[in-house]
Amino acid sequence: MDKRIKILFTETEIVSKIQSKLPKLFHLAELESSRAGKIGMEVGSLRERIIVALLIYKFGETNIKTDIPITQSEVDVLLFNNPISIKTITGNSFSGIKLVWTVDAVSAMAFKEHYKPSCDMLLVQINWNGVGGFYYIPKDVQTEVFNYFGKDKYIKLPKPGTNPRGAEISSSAMKELIKHTKTYKIPIEWKKEKMNFNAFNRWVELWQEN
Repeated sequence: MDKRIKILFTETEIVSKIQSKLPKLFHLAELESSRAGKIGMEVGSLRERIIVALLIYKFGETNIKTDIPITQSEVDVLLFNNPISIKTITGNSFSGIKLVWTVDAVSAMAFKEHYKPSCDMLLVQINWNGVGGFYYIPKDVQTEVFNYFGKDKYIKLPKPGTNPRGAEISSSAMKELIKHTKTYKIPIEWKKEKMNFNAFNRWVELWQEN
């Protein structure tokens, strides 16, 4: 854990900016990835980029690394060479937060057998028309909760015979993680503002350039 990341959760100016900007930017990401009123899977990548952009804005591009080897499946970004996983969840239940995406139940089971927390986590809880939050959960907090629950109660595998979309952190373990005294939190009111958005305008403008 690099203590400098705590600035995001303790410095009044950046906390206020996160509270005001994050709902707007995540709403824009939804509009960008929507087709016929339905939000596409690519919204997850856009949300991740928004959080990485926040880190770049606050800490500078030279302190951020996004070119992560595919072998480090849980790591999304390095901040001051400290590995961080970026995750988002919608609603109040804290269920469905993926540890890994898998293609079959055998792979999910193998992951469970060998898993242990490997990096810090930045988590965004999206709760439109309600209150959610932005959380920083250090690796040592995850390890403590993982050891307390044990892997069988910490990790939720897909039910046999269903579409195995991956292994998740159980909702009960997730609730312990976010209420831990060493977890940092910024409460966020999730309100959507009306936006005049056209998915093609910026591309048309680029075509118009000489």
